[in-house]
Amino acid sequence: MGKIVIFAWLLVLVTATLPAVNSKYYSKTQTFDAPATLKKTHLHFFFHDTVYGANKKPSSILVAKPKKVVVQEGNIGPFGAVYVFDDPLTVGPDPKSEVIGNGRGMYASVSRGSDPTLLFNGDLEFTSGEFNGSSVSLFSRDPIFGVKEVAVVGGRGKFRMAKGFALLNTIFFNVTSGDAILEFHVTVIYY
Repeated sequence: MGKIVIFAWLLVLVTATLPAVNSKYYSKTQTFDAPATLKKTHLHFFFHDTVYGANKKPSSILVAKPKKVVVQEGNIGPFGAVYVFDDPLTVGPDPKSEVIGNGRGMYASVSRGSDPTLLFNGDLEFTSGEFNGSSVSLFSRDPIFGVKEVAVVGGRGKFRMAKGFALLNTIFFNVTSGDAILEFHVTVIYY
C-alpha cells in the first residue's frame, strides 16, 4: 500500500511541474494553392413548400412550437415554431413541371415583432442535369414578405466551398394552408 501512495505523490509532483498545455482554438494560418479562376453560375428554379396542402401530403411539418401556443395548420408565424422540410425543386412554377432536385432543411419563426421573419437553413440538391449530385447550402434570415436575399454558405459536389446569394420571391402563398411556391435566383461562386 505504501508503494502505491508514494507512486501517486510522485505522479502528482511530476505532472504539477510540467508546463501547461497551450491549446488554441485556431491553427497557424497557411497559404494554399487555389485555382486561379473562380466559376460563377446562375441558377433559376422553383421551390414548392406544402405545409398542409389539398393532397394532405405535406413537404413541411411542424416539429417544435412555443409552449401554451396553439399552432393552426398553415400558420407558420408564431415566434418559436420550427418546421423541417423536404420540398421539390422544379424548372417552372407549376407543381407538375419537371423536378430537378429537392430542398431539405428547416426553418424557424424568429421574429416577435410585426416583421415576420424566418431563419432558413437548407441544402438544395440537384438530381438532374449538369449539377446532378451537387448542392448549395443556404443559411440566413428570411423575411416572409417581399423579395428576400439569403446567403449561400457552402455546397457539395461541383459547388464544394461555394459562396454567393439567393434572391427569393414568393410567387404563390395560400394564407389558409401556408403552402407556398418560391422562385429562386441563385448566384453561386465556386472553384
